[in-house]
Amino acid sequence: MDQPITQEGLLTIQYPEERRLLPERFRYIPMLIFDTERGEDRCTACGICAKVCPPQCIWIVRDMDEKGKPVARPAEFFIDIAVCMSCSFCTEFCPFDAIKMNHDFELAVYDRYPQLVYDKAELTVPLEYYAALWPVQYAAEQAQMAKEAAEAEAKVVAKAKAAAEKAAGVSEPAAAADGKPKRTKEELDALRAASAAKAAAARSGAAETPAAEAPASEVGAAPAAETDEAAARKARLDELKRQAAEKARLRKEGGA
Repeated sequence: MDQPITQEGLLTIQYPEERRLLPERFRYIPMLIFDTERGEDRCTACGICAKVCPPQCIWIVRDMDEKGKPVARPAEFFIDIAVCMSCSFCTEFCPFDAIKMNHDFELAVYDRYPQLVYDKAELTVPLEYYAALWPVQYAAEQAQMAKEAAEAEAKVVAKAKAAAEKAAGVSEPAAAADGKPKRTKEELDALRAASAAKAAAARSGAAETPAAEAPASEVGAAPAAETDEAAARKARLDELKRQAAEKARLRKEGGA
């Protein structure tokens, strides 16, 4: 039953024969989604829901194949309903939309354990059940999934088109990282040939210039400068040797 906001006075509901219509965003305990279109569970046993759960009431055991290698599906999935605080953190952080909040709140039992520890079979519901409980949210999720699928398909088509154009030799001039257009192979070969010819011409011109054409002052200045520098270096070395010998003599006289 749905009570309008504009209605005044008390509304008597003959429970349990009559029940109040719950709003879509009502949440109580989590539930696992079984994708009937694909015929498999959405849960991949990644464990994110168990990590973000504040009271730590979720336990997951990952399934393994016949070779003992872990696979992306849960072998066991447990939730302690008595500990669950209905915060819906698990649903918000699930990257695969595999866990949602259920509207089932009539869970009274006589024994807390094990009746309030739900396993994978008790938590799993078909996709149609979730779509009936959360119609607005389900429609928004489906629209987002369709958009992402269209974008992925567009990328695949663009990549295939680029590969076909490259194979056919019809490619647009690409731009370098600095925004300048890249040169073709023929242009680079031409630049290399021009640079090599220029370097060869420079070397041949230097070889043809005779050494006698240089000014006499420049020819004689270099050897004279080298001779003066060598003489100064020898004089400094002799002075250092003399000072070292004098210090050694003074140390011997002082020791005697």
